[in-house]
Order: sequence, then C-alpha cells, then structure tokens
Amino acid sequence: MRFLLQFHPRNFFRALRKIDDEAAAERANLTGPDYRPAVTLFVATFCLLIVHYLKLSSSFYMFLEDLSQFTGHAPQQLGLELSRTTFSRLLIFGWWGFWHLVGYVLIPLAAIKWLLRDSVQKYGLGIAGLRQYLKWCVFLATPMLVATLLVSSRKDFASMYPFYRLAFRSWVDLLAWESIYLTQVIFHEFFFRGFLLYGCKRAFGSTAIFVMCVPYFMIHLGKPWIEATGSIFFGLFLGMLVLRARSIWSAVLVHSAVALSMDLLALVQTRGLPTRWWP
Repeated sequence: MRFLLQFHPRNFFRALRKIDDEAAAERANLTGPDYRPAVTLFVATFCLLIVHYLKLSSSFYMFLEDLSQFTGHAPQQLGLELSRTTFSRLLIFGWWGFWHLVGYVLIPLAAIKWLLRDSVQKYGLGIAGLRQYLKWCVFLATPMLVATLLVSSRKDFASMYPFYRLAFRSWVDLLAWESIYLTQVIFHEFFFRGFLLYGCKRAFGSTAIFVMCVPYFMIHLGKPWIEATGSIFFGLFLGMLVLRARSIWSAVLVHSAVALSMDLLALVQTRGLPTRWWP
C-alpha cells in the first residue's frame, strides 16, 4: 500500500517539481549560453528523418541495385536471388535494425562526444538506481501487459504483429526476429529516453518529458489507434521513470516486456507458436 501511495497525483507533480529544481541547479552552474537543447533537437530531427526512410525495404533493394554495379550482376538480379533464399525477409529486417542502430545510437553518440562534448554516462546509461525502481518497472508493465492481452484478439492488432510475418515458421525464425526486435527496443530507448530526454532536461526541466513525447507519439502513427493513443501515456510514464531511476534500462525492461508479449500474443491468436526448430 505504501508503494501504491507514491502514484498519488500529488506525488506526480512533486516529482515534476523535483526535476525542475535539479534542472535549475544545473543551469546555475553554466557560464555561457546553453546550446545543448538546440543541438539535441536538430540532431534528433535528422536521425528521425534518416531512420524513417532508410529502414524501408525499398531502400534495401535500391542498395542492392547500386551494389550490383560493383559485383557484375544485372540490375535487380541480387534482389531476385535474395528473394529466393530461406531467410530473405529476415535479412531485410536486419537492414531495418541496422538503420535503427545508426540513427538512434551511433549518430546521437557522435553528437554527444563531438558536438556536445559531454559524457555518455549522463544520458541514462548507468544502472546504479535501477534496483531501487524495479517495483516501478513491474507496476508500469503490468497494466500494459493486461491491455495487450485484452486487445490481442482484435484484427488490426493481429495483422500488425509480429512485423516479421514468418515468425511462426520455426523457432529459429522467431528467436532471430525477437533478437532483432528487442535490440531495436534498446536503440529506441537510448534515443528517446536517453539522448532526447537528457539532452533537453537541463534547459526545459520536467517539460523535457513532454517534448520527448511528441516525436515518440508521431512514430506510432499508422499503428492501431489504441497503441498510438497509449504511446502518449506510455512515453510520459517511461520518461518519468527514467529520470527518477537515472537509467534508461528501467524503460528497456518495461518496453521489452510489452513488445515481446505483443508479438507472442498475436502469434497465439493467429498462426500459433512454431512447432519445429528449422524452417
């Protein structure tokens, strides 16, 4: 009961004021203008742009056409040969995951080091406060898991997940896909709850959470409306959790549990779990 009382609305606003106080203390130590939020938001916009377009399968096949010029293959021949292989779709999702790595991790890391000249550890990569907030992780994940279970029988949900449509084919397919998918969750959390959130916190205080929630919501447009709507509150509470725990790994735990359950429940409701190890 004492733990649940921490979620009283009064304590929520107290937590926001505490974040504002921490940000004000950080600003007091500045000796010049603060360029961090401008750099962060500009880099984040660029990252979202390249991930949105380059992760597509069409970009992958364009890459293969360009590659064919150096291998002596006719245009589109590499794509046709690839489409005949057993794991062609999985390779395309490897491309999808690669651009999330570039846009959500590598470019932000470069910006932190060379543009902001800051320590990466200040962007939520520590684990010191994680154990203290494990109960919070469970508390936030539980209603999301229940909601996922309730909507798992909806046609729009089942037709969306898993993204890799052959995940039911074998355990190799499923495990390989979930490895790509859950790794992408880590990239995702570093970008939104690490780079973007901490990059804006000093200048905006608790408002940085709401700033982060806008692009986070927008990347969910096109998904089932229940999920898109839920992403607003999911992003808000995960942002608060990360700032309190000072660790993006708290959000990674919650997000991974929800993402994995969405895939497995969708499979159970449609094709079922795999029945063999190899396709």
